[in-house]
Amino acid sequence: MSDKTLRDLRRPSAGRGDGKPPKITFPCDYPIKVVGDASEDFTAMVCQVVSRHDPAFDPQGIQVVPSRNGRFQSVRLTLRATGEAQLAALFAELKASGRVHMVV
Repeated sequence: MSDKTLRDLRRPSAGRGDGKPPKITFPCDYPIKVVGDASEDFTAMVCQVVSRHDPAFDPQGIQVVPSRNGRFQSVRLTLRATGEAQLAALFAELKASGRVHMVV
């Protein structure tokens, strides 16, 4: 793969026109996917962290998807986002747990 086929996902795509990332209107329902090593308590840990940042979070709607070889799990959920600071703090706490590899 050549360097021309790679693009930096942190940069806005050329199709947007104004060069700014899309705006999110808060509050909103915000879907995330949290990927980490598979374990019995990974989902519970993710739910505890999310509940600290969204007290109204309902874990009934989560989906847990194991990787093909069973080594990783992705926890897909939707929370009520109130602002960028809330999301940044949530992502930072999930990453600081040492058990999360990626938050999308």
